[in-house]
Amino acid sequence: MTTNAPDLARMIVTEGPLDVPLPGHGRTAERLRALADLGHRDIAVGRLVEAHLDADAILDEIAGERARPGEFWGVWAAEPPEPRVAATHGRAGRWELTGAKPWCSGVITCTHALVTADVGFDRRLFAVDLHQPGVRPERGGWIATGMRATETGTARFDRATARAIGEPGAYLDRPGFWHGGIGVAACWLGGARKVADVLYTAARDRDDDLTLMHLGAVDALLAQGGALLEQAAVTIDADPTDEAAARHLAFRVRWSVEQIATAVVDRVNRALGPGPLVHDRAHAQAVADLTVYLRQSHADRDLVTIGRLAAEQARNVRTIPTEILR
Repeated sequence: MTTNAPDLARMIVTEGPLDVPLPGHGRTAERLRALADLGHRDIAVGRLVEAHLDADAILDEIAGERARPGEFWGVWAAEPPEPRVAATHGRAGRWELTGAKPWCSGVITCTHALVTADVGFDRRLFAVDLHQPGVRPERGGWIATGMRATETGTARFDRATARAIGEPGAYLDRPGFWHGGIGVAACWLGGARKVADVLYTAARDRDDDLTLMHLGAVDALLAQGGALLEQAAVTIDADPTDEAAARHLAFRVRWSVEQIATAVVDRVNRALGPGPLVHDRAHAQAVADLTVYLRQSHADRDLVTIGRLAAEQARNVRTIPTEILR
């Protein structure tokens, strides 16, 4: 378990040889494997590094630029009804942000962030240097043990200088938004592997059919998740600009990986009982982290969306005339 996940994530981003390909550039499988490996190493660290890599990909896709050396980015795009962040033209015609943005991971440690804000009735994306007087990060309110190490809090903006990234709607209306969602699923799968580590270790010392049965199921589930991500990467690289296909793929992959990760947690618990949860700090933290992280999924609402997309796809498929089949 990492004692300071944000500092470690920042070190990985700014000091380590972090060479993770952009999605949709022919090496997406490498990107998803790297994200899964980060989640396996430490779920909270993986979540923070994933956000930086997503910000880098967003900057590239929308603005044709990249994160600079030494920078550690967050993507702060939660949109609850309240509170809100508003963007206006301020001094010298520059954009300024005012308001509060909740659910900001790395709120203390990040150097920069991509922040969504209201411009009238539109939503627009802005790049913000967080080292300025108009930005005040706040911790607090995070009661759960799970993902506490991600340093998630509220960022308050008081006429903070910002730079618009793309036109209104550009953040959501792009295939990369969905590619990024699949990247999160890769982190989930890595987290499931971390939860499963204790079962693999226990099986080395046990000649017990029930333990081996659960291990067999977990091993197959993790392999299934890995294959799913590999195939998703092939699909993305084959046509990285197809937003509709990317959206359907992201919902399918995220829901499927969520089921795999949930099943892995259940299998490990049933195989080993409460012992690891109460005596193994790293394992207990991993279970708590993964449980919270998976709630980035919209659960059954996502199934409704998948059903609608599938129905729409079915309606668009032309029926083959029966005479052709004769």
